Amino acid sequence: MSALGNLLHRLTASRDELEAADERRTSLARGAAPCADLLPRRRAKVAGVVVALTYRPRGESPTLVARLFDGSGSIDLVFLGRREVPGVDCGRRLVAEGMVALEDGRQVMFNPDYHLLAKGPAA
Repeated sequence: MSALGNLLHRLTASRDELEAADERRTSLARGAAPCADLLPRRRAKVAGVVVALTYRPRGESPTLVARLFDGSGSIDLVFLGRREVPGVDCGRRLVAEGMVALEDGRQVMFNPDYHLLAKGPAA
């Protein structure tokens, strides 16, 4: 996109669109794959911000689901056997790696490897 086109886009885009674009750039800079491009049954590295946490009892085993948004889409990070994961809170940025799967039409990673990033806005 030309400099003028980029300026016009930034002037006319909504705040949500601008924040999503910033999140996409930050995620790609960390070497992560865009959530929109993930394929089931393949390992992937994703980066983004946790936008929702859900606790779901699954039979006899608790499950914590963290929805990670990277600007292109989202993926659910499913922590089986956990009621909480220290440091994983809404608004927290993190990088996760694991096998991508589909569950009820949503992309998920079960018990991914992850590391927390510094708190605050995308860098």
